[in-house]
Amino acid sequence: MTRVLTWAAGTACAAALAASLAGERLAGLVATREGPEKSVAAPARQPFQEPRSVSVLGDGRGHFAVEASVDGQVVPMLVDTGASLVVLREEDARNLGIRPSRAEFTGRAQTANGTVETAPVRIRSLKVGGIEIRDVEAAIVPEGRLGMNLLGMSYLRRLKGFEIAGNRLLLRG
Repeated sequence: MTRVLTWAAGTACAAALAASLAGERLAGLVATREGPEKSVAAPARQPFQEPRSVSVLGDGRGHFAVEASVDGQVVPMLVDTGASLVVLREEDARNLGIRPSRAEFTGRAQTANGTVETAPVRIRSLKVGGIEIRDVEAAIVPEGRLGMNLLGMSYLRRLKGFEIAGNRLLLRG
């Protein structure tokens, strides 16, 4: 009895799906037959996009440095999976046209060098190689408090994946 009910439920689902698809096809045919002057073009298909990947060779200490594009301007960054956010040094942020006031340094972050104030910002576009992520959460740290900009998890977690194998980091976008 259970097999019969399972078969009947499956058949009903298949019939509903087929009817739905047939209805969509019929609606498309009706829309294109309204007259010679009112033809409706088929919906545009999205072009196939190849997956993008970027391979980064580590330095002798196991660090992975990249040249990132922040809103179209090149900024050196160190990949840091321990950083929750992308972090920009105030001096580099200033060169990008990002100038938070002292009152905007409302956050705090724990670093290897101690606690620092941070100013939360959003980066419109952050690109490493051919992998662009838009609207990235980031933080600015005061001048002189950080030796290098950090490519943190607010960028990395939005990738399709990343992995470290030996002395190579692979980013998949």
